[in-house]
Amino acid sequence: MADPMDYYSIDDMKISTGFQISPVIATKYEIIQAVNRHYNLSDSDLEEEKDGEAPAIRLVDQLLQAGVQMKASDIHIDPQESKVLIRYRIDGVLRTERTLPKSHQNSLTARVKIMADMNITETRLPQDGRIKTKVDHGTVDLRISILPTVFGEKVVIRILDLANTLGGIDELGFHPVNRDKYLDLIQQPSGLLLITGPTGSGKSSTLYASLNRLNTENVNIITVEDPVEYQIEGLNQVQVHTKVGLTFSEGLRSILRQDPNIVMVGEIRDSETAEIAVRASLTGHLVLSTLHTNSSISAIPRLFDMGIEPYLVVSSLSGVVAQRLVRRICRDCRQAYTPSEMERNHFRKRGIQVDQIYKGAGCNSCQNSGYRGRMAIQEVLVIDDEIRSLMMQHKSMEDVQRYVRDAGMMFLLDDGLLKAQQGLTTLEEVLRVAKAYGGRDGK
Repeated sequence: MADPMDYYSIDDMKISTGFQISPVIATKYEIIQAVNRHYNLSDSDLEEEKDGEAPAIRLVDQLLQAGVQMKASDIHIDPQESKVLIRYRIDGVLRTERTLPKSHQNSLTARVKIMADMNITETRLPQDGRIKTKVDHGTVDLRISILPTVFGEKVVIRILDLANTLGGIDELGFHPVNRDKYLDLIQQPSGLLLITGPTGSGKSSTLYASLNRLNTENVNIITVEDPVEYQIEGLNQVQVHTKVGLTFSEGLRSILRQDPNIVMVGEIRDSETAEIAVRASLTGHLVLSTLHTNSSISAIPRLFDMGIEPYLVVSSLSGVVAQRLVRRICRDCRQAYTPSEMERNHFRKRGIQVDQIYKGAGCNSCQNSGYRGRMAIQEVLVIDDEIRSLMMQHKSMEDVQRYVRDAGMMFLLDDGLLKAQQGLTTLEEVLRVAKAYGGRDGK
């Protein structure tokens, strides 16, 4: 019980069950989590209604509430040949939490489609939608994607919890050195600032936190996004609609006629958008955007590959932030231990000395994973005159990397190891995430 002093409820249970009741203390979160994990509707429930509410409605509400309670980023409703899997992506890892009978599939999908105002009769084509609904503690936005598969329609629900996701610059996990560099970059009146990383690396969160910082009444901020993930008061946000011709490039052209101070482009996907963004940054606008690259330095050749002339990149690009998300050690079960010689070597190679490092033992709070929540590791590349000179001389990116390393730039792996040293994450997690990072500092 969340409140073991609730004697009225204890007496009610005694009368209802005929048993002696011995209360055990548990948090509301733990109770809801246990109910969601172990309670499944039976097949017969689908044929009944309780209090005027269809079982499919109750089940979808239950799945959404569980997702928000467990701080999941996505809910997967996966049809299989003889069952339906309910999986949650928590801290970047997919976990199967429930298995439902196959007979639940159609009613679940139909309920989600109705909520998202989709075509309930269309089962052959993919569909996308959006919902704003109240779940437990408040209002959340849900992005819905439905994809036909051989066993039926797969549903993915992206949870966009504004209250728990959007924060300030200080909540992004920047090392103090990187934070100061980044604040200098976003406070410049013009220039192109790129946030790079793979899908799911927190690029959007960094962009929105930056816009929150810059969002004052004396600046005109306009964004073009696909989709608009979070609606923020004070921003002029444009949703891309490719079917009617409103692409990133067309939206960006129109934005530049709206007297903006700051422009945010959700993603630079093609050479046309890249060129307009570059030219906008050269005409007195601060332009923020994202790019899919493995490192901050590799953003430079990516712009070249998109057909942007080196002199334009040199003149416009002010900085690049590369980032990844690592899982945080659960604070309720964090333990210190003496690292092995091999583990010490990972730190020594980066000039970091450690006597002890940390891991999570596993507990109810983290579902015995040892991790709860995520944080970013970052590297911030500031484009200075020396880097501009190297680019104009068509020097290799290895030359650029050598220069910034000698200048003391903190790479992704450096930041990750420092956070492992502080007990914020594990060495294992840092190495897992950095493994996919190309170049010297991902080795």
